[in-house]
Amino acid sequence: MFGASGYIGGRLVPDLLEAGHQVRVVARNPAKLGDRPWHDDVEIVRGDVLDADSTEQAVDGQQVAYYLVHSLHSNDFAARDRQAAGNLSSAAESAGLRRIVYLGGLHPDTDELSPHLASRKEVGDIFLDGPTDAVVLQAAVILGSGSASFEMLRHLTERLPAMVTPQWVHNRIQPIAIRDVLRYLVAAASFPAGQNRTFDIGGPDVLTYVEMMRRYAVVAGLPRRIVLPVPVLTPWLSAQWVNLVTPVPGSIAVPLIASLVHEVICQEDDICELVPDPPQGRLHFEQAVELALTRIGQYRVTTRWSDAGWPHDPSQPSAADPDWAGGTVYEDLRERHSTASPEQVWQVVEGIGGEHGWYSFPLAWVVRGWADRVSGGVGLRRGRRDPYRLHTGEALDWWRVEDIERGSRLLLRAEMRLPGRAWLELSVSPGVHGGTCYRQRAVFRPHGFAGHAYWKLIAPFHDVVFGGMAANITGAAERAS
Repeated sequence: MFGASGYIGGRLVPDLLEAGHQVRVVARNPAKLGDRPWHDDVEIVRGDVLDADSTEQAVDGQQVAYYLVHSLHSNDFAARDRQAAGNLSSAAESAGLRRIVYLGGLHPDTDELSPHLASRKEVGDIFLDGPTDAVVLQAAVILGSGSASFEMLRHLTERLPAMVTPQWVHNRIQPIAIRDVLRYLVAAASFPAGQNRTFDIGGPDVLTYVEMMRRYAVVAGLPRRIVLPVPVLTPWLSAQWVNLVTPVPGSIAVPLIASLVHEVICQEDDICELVPDPPQGRLHFEQAVELALTRIGQYRVTTRWSDAGWPHDPSQPSAADPDWAGGTVYEDLRERHSTASPEQVWQVVEGIGGEHGWYSFPLAWVVRGWADRVSGGVGLRRGRRDPYRLHTGEALDWWRVEDIERGSRLLLRAEMRLPGRAWLELSVSPGVHGGTCYRQRAVFRPHGFAGHAYWKLIAPFHDVVFGGMAANITGAAERAS
């Protein structure tokens, strides 16, 4: 499987295992999957679908390849996706695979598609035109805890009791619950030979986006939302509004909204001949929303849209490594002794961010987060999946958990927009005379003159930001002891 670290892939792996399949997972950085509950039940190999040789090695000896990859964050996403799909198609022929399974986007029969939707269609066409049978499932809005589409819908509805909306909110959409998407994906591995085609997949309801917002409000117990459509909001302007109001950044909001400019409803329901509906039927919109909100309330969101990282080459050494010797690096180092136990200090460290905040000058973090969102970055709104436990590879506000040694070390890599690359390392160890030694290290590797100027500009605020963080983290641990 390619894309196991993403939203769909991370949920599909355990379902495939439960169905009795042996699963090989391909990852550019296998360490990112170290905390997944299914880690010990699958074979994990290092590979990159953009590299033809590693793709051939990854699929060697396999029967079915799942392709759940999409280059949303790259400016040249279409070329990258085209290359990756071509690599897999060629590798599948060499390895003698029975089938490629791809999850694409539901789209109308027109040449006037958005760039991202056109790219997803192109990837599906590459697989269908290749020598290996391909099952291309095409879905519109996927409803599930942690999906980008659901998070956009949830935050728009909850935060805006009245909103001015573009005309596309009256286009018809056929959403589908993540549970039904996974059921179709698992079944696709066992389809009869000779199936080389697309299948439209959707739930039982066809709704406009306005109806989805109003029905969501009913399920969530919110007052009726007031919607005032106007003709002047383009998809791009709509995406900027989503970028400011919801946790979904502009780079993801743009393709999501661009796909909704068209009516996205199923043109056929042929998949039901191969995968009959369960006795209770496919989940209706209200059922899917209720299940998603229940999982969010119980902190049982197994994967999120933000699990797929922003561009980063895991093969490059990190400037946060102790033996780094790759050029200029700025560092802010803080150490404090705490009377609390290492376990108590670690509990505060692992709970950092999200609803708990960053223990330092909240206004500065909020302003910096807004500035990042306005410039097209991820900002602080991504939050965290679980308020108390972190996992390698997951998003934490504008950071990514690059490494975690539970109980002793947390390494975060910055994903906000910066003229360089930055890390934040938080370490906990027993004190020499009891208590705890807390160590905090901020590392910045500048890019060009702008990077050096940036560090010099913010350096005067480090005592307040980083010094305050160290004092407040140890203080919080002591108050809880």
